[in-house]
Amino acid sequence: MPLYDFSCRDCHHQFEVLVRNEAEQKSVTCPICLGSQVERLISLPARPVSTVSAGGSGSCGEGPPCGASWCQRKG
Repeated sequence: MPLYDFSCRDCHHQFEVLVRNEAEQKSVTCPICLGSQVERLISLPARPVSTVSAGGSGSCGEGPPCGASWCQRKG
């Protein structure tokens, strides 16, 4: 489910809200001042989590390179 970043226009607090549909997005209020003057911020998508071993090899698993710019596997 989408987790969106919001900013309150009244107190300038930034916060995240789980929004299931557009109706919920319209009813979002600031958790600090309870103001309804909030705007949705542009967020970057989350980067996939890699399973790095305790040795810190930096690879994201076994097999051929996955093609991600951060992948350190050698082909």
